Amino acid sequence: MASLNIPAAGADLDFLALGALVHRLDPGVIPFRTASNFDVHVSGGEYNCAANLSSCFGLSTGVATAMVDNGIGELIQRQVRAMGVRPFYKEFQHDGVRGPNMATVYSDRGQGVRAPVVFYNRANEAGGMLKPGDFDWDKIFAGGVRWVHSGGIFAALSETTAEVVIEMMEAAGRHGAIRSFDLNYRAKLWDTIGGLSKGQEMMARIVQNVDLLVGNEEDLQKGCGIKGPDVEEKSSGGLDPKNFFKMIGDAVEKFPNVKAVATTLREVHSTNRHSWSAVLWHEGKEYVAPTAELDVLDRIGGGDGFASGLTYGLLDGRSPEEALRLGWAHGALLTTFPGDVSRASLPEVEAFAQGGSARVQR
Repeated sequence: MASLNIPAAGADLDFLALGALVHRLDPGVIPFRTASNFDVHVSGGEYNCAANLSSCFGLSTGVATAMVDNGIGELIQRQVRAMGVRPFYKEFQHDGVRGPNMATVYSDRGQGVRAPVVFYNRANEAGGMLKPGDFDWDKIFAGGVRWVHSGGIFAALSETTAEVVIEMMEAAGRHGAIRSFDLNYRAKLWDTIGGLSKGQEMMARIVQNVDLLVGNEEDLQKGCGIKGPDVEEKSSGGLDPKNFFKMIGDAVEKFPNVKAVATTLREVHSTNRHSWSAVLWHEGKEYVAPTAELDVLDRIGGGDGFASGLTYGLLDGRSPEEALRLGWAHGALLTTFPGDVSRASLPEVEAFAQGGSARVQR
């Protein structure tokens, strides 16, 4: 079995993300139908990882994405700079009326027995217009890139975005970077590009160029066509990793290039009370994080927080078990902050990973 050979430190970029940037409107615990104001969070699954790795973990990160020349684009660019992420923008000119646009995500937080509600406006989205040739990958990689990352939501935005992911992954392979991909299966998006069979065909081409996969049982089944239990009729044992590990053998047999697979395990008792764990399969060995009982302020971004911490641990030369704990701890902490990106510090993450408590720090 091939090893996950992490490039040495000293490259121009430790981490490069490819994906669509969005702005998320958040009215807090108030449903949108009665909201009168909201906060704006800059987000995007791939960008979130780059922002986390920069702001919390101190790595040199970048994001390749679409950008529009209007006030929303300027707002997003300002936040990208504030998080210390280097941008590689494909510029689009807004026509003043219809776009192209930076996508809008609407998401209240819910409360107690009332679940969060998420809906979108991705009409005429600039990110979905990205196509092969929009980025000069060899130029971007010229100074060295240790790790690249993309995800299934971006890949499913249009018939061309998956091709951009493949183009980047192939370039990363030529330049010796580790390649990770968050499967993030979303049926509504796949329906716009030809449905399940077309999506699986697209995903297979991507995963053939990936070293580390992030995804749960449903992601592996629907995204990669791996047989497993009925995810829609699963028992309440949401933190039992047995089914996940059973599927890994089939996944690696189908995609022998994959060297590691990871996912979070979350059992939702109420909107604000979750049991939280995570698992990692790494070069044939299985690792399971502890279970934490979380008091959740904002669950959006927790999975990206997990992927970020795991990535940092592996890039920093930590053991697979320690890397998993860092991802688990960072994802847990991220649910205690408003917004989609980290406000934690590395010492806080390491303390929680080692069994820290919520006692007052004096």
